[in-house]
Amino acid sequence: MTESTQTRVFENVPSPFCGIASDDLKIEVDGQQVRILENGDAVTTPGFEQAVGDTVPRIAGEPATLDQATARAAEILKSARLPVFSGFGTDVHETRAALSLIDRCRGVFDQMRAEGGLRNLLVLADSGWMATTLGELKNRVDVLVSFGTDIELNFPRFFERFVWNRETLFEGGTAKREIIFIGRAPAGQAATAPDGRQPKVIPCAPEHLPDVAATLSALAKGAQLQAEQIAGIPVTELRSLVDRLRQAKYSVVTWAAGQLTFPNADLTVQQLCQMVATLNKETRVAALPLGGQDGDRTASQVCAWISGYPTRVSYARGYPEYDPYHNGTARLLASGEADALFWVSSLSPTPPPASSVPTVVIGRSGMRFESEPEVFIPVGVPGIDFAGHMFRCDNVVAMPLYQLRESGLFKASDVLRAIEQALASNA
Repeated sequence: MTESTQTRVFENVPSPFCGIASDDLKIEVDGQQVRILENGDAVTTPGFEQAVGDTVPRIAGEPATLDQATARAAEILKSARLPVFSGFGTDVHETRAALSLIDRCRGVFDQMRAEGGLRNLLVLADSGWMATTLGELKNRVDVLVSFGTDIELNFPRFFERFVWNRETLFEGGTAKREIIFIGRAPAGQAATAPDGRQPKVIPCAPEHLPDVAATLSALAKGAQLQAEQIAGIPVTELRSLVDRLRQAKYSVVTWAAGQLTFPNADLTVQQLCQMVATLNKETRVAALPLGGQDGDRTASQVCAWISGYPTRVSYARGYPEYDPYHNGTARLLASGEADALFWVSSLSPTPPPASSVPTVVIGRSGMRFESEPEVFIPVGVPGIDFAGHMFRCDNVVAMPLYQLRESGLFKASDVLRAIEQALASNA
């Protein structure tokens, strides 16, 4: 590991951890220690400040060289009938390198957050949506509806950066913006207006959110409902909400699919998107699906432009085949179809799921395991140990990531290419 005794301070650093790509961080680097001086939060600070741990590859728990580790990984791939690759808390270059290897070894590509992301992707593929960006939200929104989601929980600086921002491109300011939560109340105070106004909360249990979404969609279409209450909420209150969206100049309906954990949540997302489409006949309303943690949007973007599909793609027959259900990592391991697991995650310390199949981990230095994998190759973090690119949660901005320190850790992309080369030489 490369040591440096010089203390340096970096400004306007983008975060690869928070999904909304906060790019105003002030960071101090002292040797291998990284510390956020300004604008950190509960997601970004642990991501940057996690200490460097392992620096030496291991095979069955014993120290090994990189060549030995990549050779052993290639041996596992060569003997596997159907290796599954998952994790993918990675940047653009690492995901591209992984897909090249998956293509060669005829494996399956998945992502650890795919289950939540598919609640959006299934809707996008089936009926589409009218979505906006964080930039449009920041400059235009006057009414924001958060459906079934505590935004601050996953995106602590969302309101600070995109709702209560001091300046916009247009007149009107942001002080009078309205925030409405449907579902649970926010745990923190970030949604509170600068003048002290609290957000409106329409309480609803998670299992009843589908009924509320369907009701909102029906009311937007002008339906007259016989019921007086839906999930304990007066229909008159829901009708007033739809009317408020009609009157707004630019309203946004947002959700984080990972927090919609009830069955068939994609159908609820579809109802919200239908409401948005209906209201656009009279005014401007947009959807904003939130996400992007642990590289999920980056993984989907890269996989889509290489294979034509967003995730859960199998190359077992020599070409990409998309199946959002059968190609899930948990199902493939449980059924015994997958006989090797490759876990690639340079951003997140989340370990792979417990499994009886040979497991290779190309993971962030310091990752901890319940059981030692057959091969562990510790790697550096894009945006800390080397430069890279990440997609923001609205999918329209590929944020550049910058190197902050010299750690001597391997790049996941280099490791993946080395495994592919070893596999080719043993063919």
